[in-house]
Amino acid sequence: MDGKMLARLGAVVFVAIAITATVIEMTRKDDPAPVRTAPTLQPPADPLRATLRRCQQLGEAATSDPACLAAWAESRDRFLGRTSAPDAPRQTEGQ
Repeated sequence: MDGKMLARLGAVVFVAIAITATVIEMTRKDDPAPVRTAPTLQPPADPLRATLRRCQQLGEAATSDPACLAAWAESRDRFLGRTSAPDAPRQTEGQ
């Protein structure tokens, strides 16, 4: 066998393999996998969050609002991991 004949034979074999692979791929039926969506979890309603939103919308007036001051204190305690203690009576300087 001379070199030309070997090259032609190699080309024919390559084309035959390529055509076979193409036919196999075209006859394959791809069933798309069903899309499964995870259920969305809704966290329980947090009244503190709603109060903090209201205080945010009040702007600077919230600094004198007792409900906002209490909400901020509770939020701070939650963040720091403290348990909320009952309010102790405060003593004033005059008494």
